[in-house]
Formats: sequence, structure tokens, C-alpha cells
Amino acid sequence: MTKILIIEDDTSFAQMLQKFLARNSYDVVLSHTGLDGEKQLKDQDFQLVITDLRLPDYDGIKLVSKLKGEIPVIVMTGYAEVSTAVKAMKMGAYDYISKPFTPDQMLSVIDGALNSRPVIAKEATKENSKASAPIEKSGANSEHLLLTSDATQKLEEHIILVAPTDMSVLIIGESGTGKEVTAKAIHQKSTRNEKPFIALDCGAIPKELAASEFFGHIKGSFTGAVADKIGSFEAANGGTLFLDEVGNLSYENQIQLLRALQERKIKRIGSNTEIQVDVRILSATNEDLKAAVEKGNFREDLYHRLNEFSLQIPALKNRHGDLPVLATHFLEKFNKKLNKQILDFSDEVWDIFKAYNWPGNIRELQNVVQRAVLLTTTDKVQANTLPSELINPVLETVELGSLSKADFEKEQIVNALKRTNYNKSKAAKLLQVTRKTLYNRINYYDLDL
Repeated sequence: MTKILIIEDDTSFAQMLQKFLARNSYDVVLSHTGLDGEKQLKDQDFQLVITDLRLPDYDGIKLVSKLKGEIPVIVMTGYAEVSTAVKAMKMGAYDYISKPFTPDQMLSVIDGALNSRPVIAKEATKENSKASAPIEKSGANSEHLLLTSDATQKLEEHIILVAPTDMSVLIIGESGTGKEVTAKAIHQKSTRNEKPFIALDCGAIPKELAASEFFGHIKGSFTGAVADKIGSFEAANGGTLFLDEVGNLSYENQIQLLRALQERKIKRIGSNTEIQVDVRILSATNEDLKAAVEKGNFREDLYHRLNEFSLQIPALKNRHGDLPVLATHFLEKFNKKLNKQILDFSDEVWDIFKAYNWPGNIRELQNVVQRAVLLTTTDKVQANTLPSELINPVLETVELGSLSKADFEKEQIVNALKRTNYNKSKAAKLLQVTRKTLYNRINYYDLDL
């Protein structure tokens, strides 16, 4: 069996890649540091090395230089590191592959390296990597967007690796971050993509009706059951069942769900006939299910059933670089929807967008842009079309407690400066004071900025 060494400091990503390659009949050893990778190479015989280009304690190019072509090396790179990857190839690396990549792309590169032949169309591989880059969708007529923030790139890497498996995935994120969008992306990249994707909002189901929603019922089985009904498990048979806000299920409903997941059989309410179901479970929550387990509000055995792999959806405020792409996409979308021809946002609006904390995330951004497009009568969106909470935001909340008024004011000034990347003119606008006043207060409090 071909033995491959993977050197990657992202543990979960490395494990997913290991499992995928193991399913394709490769013997895979993991190292999470460059130094450990060197040790493994001394202690064992490998036919191939796959290494991240950037490691906390190491440089992938250093490893390529040491091996000097003795073992084929594939370097994994970030989107902006192509020039460094080309340098690695000049020093003897077989090839590079840009993250995020599809499983098929990785297999193609590995096959080429092991058979000592060029990979077909390296440029095409790079283009395919771009095509498979982070995708966001919004609305029925959505387009695919190329989102390049580090947080989104990391999320997409994990989606690409977990999607072809049948692992249950727990998607964690704040409201409005796109948890259902992520679930649909996993389904579309899975082997079940031609089967149904059924979404069920657990937060909107009364506990008395949850069993009927899960498993269906037969006519007359309870008051109001005027016809037979197929439940979500049966409807999703062969495909994917997405349980949104799963933490809102009652304890009784959790037991019913757990039993169905364990046995992979269901019974419609009022029926004695068991129905075999083959369903992949994706679930989502915006609360801390671990804490709910510790408090006894959520069953630990169900938690582990749902959480074979977890994905953390980053908040919009942490997705630096994605906001301009999303805002421009929504501008184009609502131009079409509202029959407008607005070209752009004004510089002031862009500054406000970048300074705002976006507690409602992508959903809030979409609503803000829709409102602005509706109210705009010029070729650029102006600040006066934005909701008041964006123009005069409540700055980061602090616990007053024993804080003096001076302490509170200092806290507000520091927060405003942080949110505007220490641009004093923009910070003064946020605080609704003049630039001179802001300078005076900074000097008065002797703030070290």
C-alpha cells in the first residue's frame, strides 16, 4: 500500500484529508509540525509527502530543498501564495495545489506524482480551485460569489472534505451567518446531491407536533390528522435532512430523534409498520450545545450523534474582505429587483459598513442594502438611506458597574478608534463629535494610541 506523509498544522483538516485518502487505499501518516515531519521521514519510508506551505515552525520550501527530489512532494498553498509555490516547484517539488481543492483534484495530483508524470493542465487545476472557492447564496436567483477571507476559505476547505462522507455535521454560527446555505453546500457537494434536501426548523415546531414532523402520521391518529402525512425523515430518504436550531427541541423530542438516528427506522404516528430510512443528518445551532449538555438541557448521546464533525460559521465582522463582495452582490441583486441603476456606494457608506459590527450578519447586510437601494434616487447610495443604527451605532457595550463617567468615555473612544482602524476622522464621525474634540479628549485622557 502506498504510504503518504501529510504535514499540516490544522488538525481537523488534516484528519479529514487522512480519512479521505485512506478510503482511497492509501496508508497515511499525519504530522502537525515540520520538525515532526522530518522525524517521520527518518523513521519510516514514504512514497509521497503532502505538506502545507506555511507551518508555524517551518517553511515547506525548506523540506523540499532537503529532500532534493528523493520523494515526490506536493505543497498545499493558500490562494495568494502561488508565486511561492512556483518557487517550491523550481526547487524540486512535484506540484502544488491551491486551497480549497476538491477531492478529485487532490487524487489527480497524487496520481501524477506517484506515476512521475505531469498533472494534466496545471493551469486548469488552478482555475478549478478558483471555481470551487467559497460560495455564498442569497435568495432564489442567487449567483455564485468568490469570497476570499481567510475565515471563509478555511470553512470551504472543511466543507469540501466532509461533504463526500456520510458524517453527521453540526453547523454552529450566529443568526444570519448562512447556516442553511452551508448545509445546502454540503449536500450539493455530496454523493447524495441528486436526492432530496429537506430542511426542518426545530425552533418553530410545537413539541406536541415534532414527532409528526419527523416521522409523519396516518389519518385519524390524533385530532387534526385529517390525512396521511409523510414526515421529514421519509421525505429525505436517500438524501439529506437539515435540522435547523436543533437545540430548541424538547427533551422528549430529543429522545425520539435519537432513537431514529440509532435504529435508522421510523414509524408514522398511528402505524405499526417500520420504515427503513437512509438519511444523512446535518444540524445547526446558534447556541452552545456543550453548555446545554452540562446543564442537562440537551442529551449528551444525541449531541455526539449529531456532532461527528462540526463547522463554525464565522460572523461577518470576522470575514475581512468578504463584506465588499457581498454588499456589491446585493446591490446588483436589488438593482434588478427594484428596477434601479445604482452604480456604487459612496465612500462614506463604505466607511460606515466597515466600521459597523453587523450583529445580524449577512442577513442584516442584505436587508440594509435592499432598503438603501429602494430609497436611493442618485447613482450612488448615500449615508442618509441607511438605518439609524448604522449611522449612529451603539458602540461596544461595557459593564458600567463601578466605572466612572470618565472611564466609560475612554472606553467609548478606544472602541471607536479600534473599529475604524485608528482613523481619527472616522472615529469622530462614529462618536458624533468634531475631530478637534476627539483629539482634545485623547490628550485629556492621555490615551497611548
